[in-house]
Amino acid sequence: MPLTRIALRAGKPAEYLKALTDGIQRSLVDTFNVPKDDQFVLITEHEAGNLIYNRQYLDIERSDDFVVIQLTVSNTRTIDQKKALYRRIVDELAESPGLRREDVFINLVEVEKENWSFGNGIAQYAV
Repeated sequence: MPLTRIALRAGKPAEYLKALTDGIQRSLVDTFNVPKDDQFVLITEHEAGNLIYNRQYLDIERSDDFVVIQLTVSNTRTIDQKKALYRRIVDELAESPGLRREDVFINLVEVEKENWSFGNGIAQYAV
């Protein structure tokens, strides 16, 4: 846990994608106390016509480098931890790969702890 989904326009080099995943993972480790080796990431790249978003919603100017980050997490974090995560992710991604803060869209999907199975048909977090 968590499960990270990243959606962006197609064509970025492998180093860019690695910088995205590394920055998000560092942010999760530092703000959500996620173990360093707890990393499960799905990256989807979309042609321009298949990544549709409003470029000015809420007066935020978005560019072609717009990235959607969806994190499925256990519902155990406080609002302050969530705010810290959002800030940390945009700071990390601004540093590397140089993504504008305006282009980072983050969505958390919270689930009960028993809704995870990491293999072997076992609900490892169920108590």
